Amino acid sequence: MPAPRPSLRLIPSQFPPIGLFDTVATASDLEAVMELAGWTNDRLVAERIDRLPQSEWVYGRPNSSIVMAAFLHVAPTGMRFNGPDLGAWYAAAELTTCVAEVGHHLRREAVARGIPEVRRTYRCYAARLEGGYLDITGWRETRPELYASDSYAASQAFGEELRSSGGDGILYGSVRLRGGVNIAAYRPSKVQDVVQADHYEILVRARERRIEVRRLAG
Repeated sequence: MPAPRPSLRLIPSQFPPIGLFDTVATASDLEAVMELAGWTNDRLVAERIDRLPQSEWVYGRPNSSIVMAAFLHVAPTGMRFNGPDLGAWYAAAELTTCVAEVGHHLRREAVARGIPEVRRTYRCYAARLEGGYLDITGWRETRPELYASDSYAASQAFGEELRSSGGDGILYGSVRLRGGVNIAAYRPSKVQDVVQADHYEILVRARERRIEVRRLAG
């Protein structure tokens, strides 16, 4: 099944929008620049890019670094449909779903740090996701383990099996917003036409469910 177009992704504004993948023209240039920039000193990043065939390396076009960072800089425990060995491009069909997902994790951060609130600024990216995606949006009742709110064990195993079999990714229902649709895309080369859109400030409080969102001018 095709992914929603465009798909949207929020990325913290603290991360630079332009990086070394945007500026090189060939794979050999990329390897040299990565070494000069010290990326290959990071064992985990070096191992992850080795897991991607060169045909999946994205470089030499706008926002290449944003795409590749999603696959190379991974949470230590992974995310819902990927383990810690290689990341994925997570996005949503609607901005409200992106905000709900981000807000959930910000609230968890506030609780874990013992602080009353977390306020952070994000950039929104729109992308065209090519390929066919396994649609499990209707599997919530039949495969509840894939939608568990407290464990990614089953969903990570499911996702990585799909990735290893050649699947492009997964369409799934948002756990944080009823009716929302999310995407986990496994092929960097199929994350196309990535365009930066608006900036948003998101505020959550540790003891409230409400998420405050403010679009920033300029």
